[in-house]
Amino acid sequence: MNTFLTIYDKLNTIVSQFFKTLKFKEREHSKGRKPILKNSEAVTAVIFWRRQNIGSKKSLYEILEPSMSYNRFVVALNKTAKYLATIITAVMKFLRKNAHLVKFTDSTELPVCLNKNAKQHKTMRGLSAKSKSSKGWFYGLKLHLSADCQGKVLAIKFTPGNSNDRSIFKKMNDKQRGLFVADAGYVSEELERDFFIEHERLVITCPRKNMKKLSVPWQISLLNLRMRVEIHFRVLKVCYGLVTSLPRSIDGYLTHYIAAIATHLIS
Repeated sequence: MNTFLTIYDKLNTIVSQFFKTLKFKEREHSKGRKPILKNSEAVTAVIFWRRQNIGSKKSLYEILEPSMSYNRFVVALNKTAKYLATIITAVMKFLRKNAHLVKFTDSTELPVCLNKNAKQHKTMRGLSAKSKSSKGWFYGLKLHLSADCQGKVLAIKFTPGNSNDRSIFKKMNDKQRGLFVADAGYVSEELERDFFIEHERLVITCPRKNMKKLSVPWQISLLNLRMRVEIHFRVLKVCYGLVTSLPRSIDGYLTHYIAAIATHLIS
């Protein structure tokens, strides 16, 4: 327990600095009863939850033992998404200032339930869709992520599972410059043409097996480094429990996802 509290206190110090820098308010309303859990404490709690990959909010509640009911605790946590999203945006904006010339973009599936439960799933129905990845069919969302070869996360975007990776690629990387590397799912002459800016921006995609397109050695070397963006997905899923089917509300799902990403960026 002492180890947990030490980690919590360190995270609280980091979150408090973000609140000070970004000028977040500790209370939703200036008047009225003082909340038991301040906004910074709620944000710290969800980051601690993902940092330790704790299975459920109930387990987190039992570890932190806040002086409030479990239901009020969950409501407080599910209100933190807007603060987490702003923190993520601020961190990525800072990282983009010194980003490496070589960048990578990829996407990963985020199932919200088992395939057999897709028709009965209601919570994320408006945001989710059925689609197929390299691992098979899934029902849920996609997380799109761009990072440079030094590991800096530069852009992220959530979309329905059946979204077109190529159109999302252009939107999320529109203001960035450099040499972008992507896998065969992004192959498109239109994308390469529209995204290209002479002396400023170029995208290299991995040719499909049935294509006659050839790559020169330096392109092959860059394509072989695509694992550097996939590592982010692995860390988010394995270490911070990004994929989940436990939340019972849209706010619960979004808070879970955003908390995992925020934890990855600041831990």
